[in-house]
Amino acid sequence: MSRLIVVSNRVSVPKAMGAAGAQGGLAVALSAALREHRGIWFGWSGKETETFTGHLDMQRNCDVTTATIDLEPQDIDEYYNGYANRTLWPLFHYRIDLTEYDRSFDEGYERVNARFADSVAPLIEPEDLVWVHDYHLLPLGSMLREKGVTNRIGMFLHIPWPPTRLFVSLPNHEQLVASMLHYDLIGFQTEEWLDSFTHYVKKEMGLPVADDGTIEYQGRQILARAFPIGIDYEEFTEGARSAEAREAHDRLKSSVRGRKMLIGVDRLDYSKGLGERFDSFGRFLTDNPDMAKDVVLLQIAPPSRENVASYQQIRHDLERKAGHINGAHADVAWVPIRYVNRGYRRTELAGFYRAADIALVTPLRDGMNLVAKEYVAAQDPEDPGVLILSQFAGAALQLTDAVLVNPHSTEEVSDAIERSLRMPLEERRRRHQALLNSIREEDVVDWREAFVATLQGKRTTEPSHAEPFLAADETS
Repeated sequence: MSRLIVVSNRVSVPKAMGAAGAQGGLAVALSAALREHRGIWFGWSGKETETFTGHLDMQRNCDVTTATIDLEPQDIDEYYNGYANRTLWPLFHYRIDLTEYDRSFDEGYERVNARFADSVAPLIEPEDLVWVHDYHLLPLGSMLREKGVTNRIGMFLHIPWPPTRLFVSLPNHEQLVASMLHYDLIGFQTEEWLDSFTHYVKKEMGLPVADDGTIEYQGRQILARAFPIGIDYEEFTEGARSAEAREAHDRLKSSVRGRKMLIGVDRLDYSKGLGERFDSFGRFLTDNPDMAKDVVLLQIAPPSRENVASYQQIRHDLERKAGHINGAHADVAWVPIRYVNRGYRRTELAGFYRAADIALVTPLRDGMNLVAKEYVAAQDPEDPGVLILSQFAGAALQLTDAVLVNPHSTEEVSDAIERSLRMPLEERRRRHQALLNSIREEDVVDWREAFVATLQGKRTTEPSHAEPFLAADETS
């Protein structure tokens, strides 16, 4: 059996079930694949070094081998905080107003991808499969080809792919996509993001795309296909039945004192629509004074990317909005919004989900969104809560029995909250069962096995010499 080499920006060191800080469902699924294929997980350690040496830290935990490198502060600033999170992330989430273009970002992105290629290439044996993850490493496949790697290489993008009219605002956009066309397989979360990508290569590059997603480029065939990701259903539901989950459920239920509870769990990010969510909840409180004091919103939002100015701004804005809504509506015995800036273990979150009558999952744009699926999986089927889901989340294409909303409309979300609080038990059960069937049947294991099988099964001709992704000053 071929080994599997997984490459991602960061590496999640496998931990035993129930260990402190146990990883999420994606890490569990990839760890299982690596054990099955005797593979290696390679990426950045998350640590800084004054001078890049290329030193590999090899470890083995829970039968999975990991290999990590440290990066210089300039690398982190230009590649990670810069090109990845101030250029690609906002652009790919349709926030062209927040997208920053800086030549040093391009240079850092190319430099770090080259360092990844230099470090991982010697680990790749002739029959290995290579699976690269996410927007941090889009040109890595072309750089591995430059080093003579002829193995099957796949890329999976966990975030949306923007429409062509937005993507062309990226300097050197064609060089970036050309570098991606040295992968054998490119995976997307949904058909929508796949269609956006194939529209670009047809319209801007003039390349033929077959009905099955095969792209012809320089005498080779590259397959582009949608692989919707799910949760590890068995692993998550096992955690949801744990003593820790039950304790978290009981603690939260006791604290709301019989009130209905809404929950949101999101990384602190402008793509998650948290400001719009607070505005919508405030609108609900204003429009439904007879129900208001019987409802509490718990918003868990761990901070992220705190060195990026737009993330500092979203935290400031949310604190202001929460304070304004609480000041306008609270009384001495009740505060409508509980806003928490910290993370929780997944077993605790499972207990919180089960305690919540409604989940508000209302991103402005999301590749998939697994919180929506975890919420459904955690529910009591005899008395399930209601999932209110943004129509702009990738999960909305699968979870059609959720209450789907436009997160930009405060009135629509407010109405959905009111409707969900009044929803009869029979309807809640019917919706939950349909959602649960989808989540159980299309889990993360199915996603992983489908991608790896496709990467193994579709042969292409030998890769030609790959053009590297060039920094801006090299293309002028």
